[in-house]
Parts: sequence; C-alpha cells; structure tokens
Amino acid sequence: MTQSRPRISKAVIPAAGLGTRFLPATKATPKEMLPVVDKPAIQYVVEEAVHAGLSDVLMITGRNKRPLEDHFDRNYELEEALRRKGDASRLAKVQESSDLATMHYVRQGDPRGLGHAVLCAAPHVGDEPFAVLLGDDLIDARDPLLSRMVDIQRRHGGSVIALMEVDPAQIGMYGCAAVKPTDVEDVVEVTGLIEKPALAEAPSNYAVIGRYVLDPAVFDVLRETEPGRGGEIQLTDALQALAAAPGLGGPVHGVVFKGRRYDTGDRGDYLRAIVRLACEREDLGPDFRAWLRSYVTEEM
Repeated sequence: MTQSRPRISKAVIPAAGLGTRFLPATKATPKEMLPVVDKPAIQYVVEEAVHAGLSDVLMITGRNKRPLEDHFDRNYELEEALRRKGDASRLAKVQESSDLATMHYVRQGDPRGLGHAVLCAAPHVGDEPFAVLLGDDLIDARDPLLSRMVDIQRRHGGSVIALMEVDPAQIGMYGCAAVKPTDVEDVVEVTGLIEKPALAEAPSNYAVIGRYVLDPAVFDVLRETEPGRGGEIQLTDALQALAAAPGLGGPVHGVVFKGRRYDTGDRGDYLRAIVRLACEREDLGPDFRAWLRSYVTEEM
C-alpha cells in the first residue's frame, strides 16, 4: 500500500558544466542551449519535469550561463514584434518556455562535481524529496521515466535512481549499481554503487543515468562526503552511503529504463537525437525522411 508521503514538486537541474566536448561551439554558448531541431536541449529537460508534475524548477548554473535564464524569461520586444506581424504560431512558441514552470537559479561558484551541485540546492529544497535531472540526458516524452520514479518513491520512500543496462565494456563510463531483484519487473533494490569502475570491479552492467528522485537526507551525507573520483564530490558516493545504511534516509531503489534516451553531451548521440526527432515530427518528418533516404542511398 502506498504510504502518505510529501508530494514531490521540486526539480533540480545541474547546468554548470563547461561543455568542453562541443568546443568551439560552447565557447560563448552554454551547451544546454544547443538546439535539438528547433528547441534548446535544456527545454526538453524542463518539459519532462513539468510533465511529471514538478512545476518548481531550480537550475544550478555557473559563469557564462545567463542565456539559460534569458530563455525561460519573457522577451517582450520579440513577443510584440511577432504580435504586430500576426505570427501567432511563433509567438506561442516563444511564450511557451517562459510559461513552463516557476524557475529559480543559483550559481555553483566552485565547480566541485555533481554532488556539490546538488548540495547547492539544499536551501531551496528544504526537507522534501526532490528530483534531479541532468541536462545532458534527454528522455523521450513517450517514455515517462521520471513519473515512474516519482511513483516508486511514493511507494517505498528513500531515493530512486534511473538505471539502464549497457554493454559491459561501456560500464566504465558510468556510475554502476549492485542490485537485488524485487517482485516488480522494472524495479530493483540498490545495494551498492561505484563511480566509473574498471570492468573487473563492476558489480553489474546496470549504469546510472541522469535521473534521480532523492530523499533530503542526501544533503547531510553530501556535506560529509570527501572528494572522490576526479577530485570531485560525487553524488554516487553519497548514494552508496545511503544504500549501505538505509536508516540514514530510507532505501535506494532503481528503475530499469528500456526506453528512448539521447545523450546530448556526446557529439554523435547529439546528432542522432536531432535526426530521430526530426524524422518523427509531423511538420518536418515526411520531407526530411525522403531526403535522408536519398542521401543514404547516394552515399552507399
């Protein structure tokens, strides 16, 4: 039976990274603002949070990230220009981002890792469970991962992380979870976590992907977490502590995701995301798919 627990309403989106894999494009433009077809990647992430019922969004930013704030703010001059032209369609698209959610921002002045970025959210989140969505991971809107995670947290308490089975040779690119099965097919109990392990040290091929629903007890653990891999405060290390001692803040569960995910922090996957999403658009898809078939045929 689902216990009475606080309703999750807050989402935290760490967006302070430098985007070095996309240089020189990200020299002056935040990587989160790179377009995926005709919307910046970060808007897809905020939309996902809102669709899961999380309308209070805190973005953890850094230097040179002002365009993120501008994108989710009103642009009265542009709106008025579109209104005078009678361009209702584009006006609606411009206004959509500013009406999505209640947006808040805080700067991570010292880039000390994902765990430190999450800790920056403590004053805003308070003593409530909350979601963390990484801006590099786009989850297809037809595969409601975050909503499922919120539901599992409501049922079991504690924290919930998103997991995905990967080729064992790739596990060193991710946080890796040791798990036990439950009586629900897509839900596992997480008994341990290790950040980017060597293949021989990996307890499974379950990789942690960029969605978390966290108990606020994680803040106390993060305050005591020493820098780990890469000299950074790792969220994975804090979750390992919670998994090893459920009394600290409840158990840690994982939702095994088998849907569509795009890693827009990787240049190849970023391009694949654009192609796939463009192909599936009603307004762009038919012509684009025809061109793509012709292009591939000619190149082959």
